[in-house]
Amino acid sequence: MFNDIGALELVALVVLAVLIFGPDKLPKVIQDVSRFIRKIREFSDNAKHDIRSELGPEFKDFEFEDLNPKTFIRKQLNENEDLKEIRSSFDLKKEMNEVADAVNGKEPEPDASVPATNGNGSTDLLKKREKLDQGDRPPFDADAT
Repeated sequence: MFNDIGALELVALVVLAVLIFGPDKLPKVIQDVSRFIRKIREFSDNAKHDIRSELGPEFKDFEFEDLNPKTFIRKQLNENEDLKEIRSSFDLKKEMNEVADAVNGKEPEPDASVPATNGNGSTDLLKKREKLDQGDRPPFDADAT
């Protein structure tokens, strides 16, 4: 809850609380706030328990944290075997480098594991693209935009 509050900010809050409530009322205020937070937690736990009981036994392992899209996707990627296979075969850095090279007009580095083929089906090195003069722009690709 307070993960992003630094030590200096915490000291400033304590000093501000002492100035606002005074040293004699501060313990009572702290007790009231802690009691309020405890009641909120109890209410939240009771609501979670009621929702789980209403959903039925097929949702007994349901976690409310799974409603967060990032958590849900991370859990699905870690548990699904097919997605693990796809994820391991996909090299994001390589793909990003290829896209960056294409945008910058550089020649892609040939991958030794995957030989390039021309229209006849014979394998040879990737065709070298024509070098552009300094002032020339690369050709427009309607599919890329």
